[in-house]
Amino acid sequence: MPVAVPVPEASATKLRFDSVLIANRGEIAARIQAACRALDLKTVCVCSEADRDAAYGKTADSFLCIGPSSATKSYLNKDALLLAARLTGAGAIHPGYGFLSENAAFAEAVEKAGLVFIGPDARSIAIMGDKISAKRAMIAAGVPCVPGPDTALPDDPSAVAQIALEIGYPVIIKATAGGGGRGMRVVAQAEQLHDAIALTREEARQAFGSAELYMEKFLRHPRHIEIQVLCDSHGNAVWLGHRDCSMQRRHQKVVEEAPAPGIAEAIIAPVGEACVKACQQIGYRGVGTFEFLYEDGAFYFIEMNTRLQVEHPVTEMTSGLDIVQEQIRAAQGVALAITQADVSCNGHSFECRINAEDPESFLSSAGVITGLNLPQGHGIRVDTHIHAGYKVSPYYDSLIAKVIVHAPTRAQAMETMRRALGDTRIDGISTNIAFLQALFQDEAFAKGETDIHYLEQWLKLRSKP
Repeated sequence: MPVAVPVPEASATKLRFDSVLIANRGEIAARIQAACRALDLKTVCVCSEADRDAAYGKTADSFLCIGPSSATKSYLNKDALLLAARLTGAGAIHPGYGFLSENAAFAEAVEKAGLVFIGPDARSIAIMGDKISAKRAMIAAGVPCVPGPDTALPDDPSAVAQIALEIGYPVIIKATAGGGGRGMRVVAQAEQLHDAIALTREEARQAFGSAELYMEKFLRHPRHIEIQVLCDSHGNAVWLGHRDCSMQRRHQKVVEEAPAPGIAEAIIAPVGEACVKACQQIGYRGVGTFEFLYEDGAFYFIEMNTRLQVEHPVTEMTSGLDIVQEQIRAAQGVALAITQADVSCNGHSFECRINAEDPESFLSSAGVITGLNLPQGHGIRVDTHIHAGYKVSPYYDSLIAKVIVHAPTRAQAMETMRRALGDTRIDGISTNIAFLQALFQDEAFAKGETDIHYLEQWLKLRSKP
């Protein structure tokens, strides 16, 4: 289980707040609340009408309904969140992940209201949230990037065609403001380019409010590797090892693990050091994750998530650090109590995302949980907000729990996860547990011989009669 890093004496740093409004819901709201309580901070939880019965609300110091079930009228309502903070006297806002967590305008509004945004400042979010400016910042810091220009695509079709020709097919078109697997399209040959550009521009305009695109080389068999960083506001920064998040369906992660198997420390350490350098150059504060494609021994930067990741627990289990507490301390203005020499990676960890969805069709499943059994035992952790009688809402993401395991070796961690999934029972709704159990019996996955395309190919083979 994660442990707390020793905190410098409070007298050395004047803490900026003593209460936190958690601007999120579900398992991450419960997780942040636990970290705040461990730091002796008061918590303000907010909810939509669909989440009035959330268990974490009952243990919060304040619990307010801020709007209807629709996320756009509640969890994405900036004015409602700021009003809730003002009414309850909260000194800081923690955005969690998703929703407004990487919204530079919201971070700026929080600071202008005299509150602390628990995350990087608006400038850092803007730099790293835009794929083009992020790529430029990474190049300046010496971080390796995917082949392709560090500029947005022009409107002239002939100029776009020339860029694709110079990169070499296949290429991938991406929205500069994209994220979550949306706003991207692979183009295998020149004849497909014009239609792909038009479709992706419109998709980007509707999803992100910007039709700006960029183009990169499409790597055929890469793995998805992440590097977790932790930075304070005094120029100190460390990287906390690496994760493999290659098991993806439709660009959405399903299983994550730490460390990434089969990558020598001598290969990845310079990349981690470059990530730290990039953070220091832009004055980054808090936690963040650099995402890379890894192929044939080379790393290629694709984007940075300027927030807490869903998969942060696997790094907590292997590093022994409570990343959420460290994120909050950084926002308090407390200097890091560790240096890079203090960071170590011990054992192996897996995380499975338990989703309320059909294990075959992957259609979301809403309803009431009529029975629940969560796994227990040495090396097993469950992050969740659900309970027997909990009503799974159709309004939000289908993630309802995360099962995390830790063991001395990867093989032992896989066996622990198999047992944990076997002990997990959620009645009344459909879940993806059976799908995850089948995946953890797969031979190639067990050997660590998979890339980001493997899971979808595996699913296609399973669906054949």
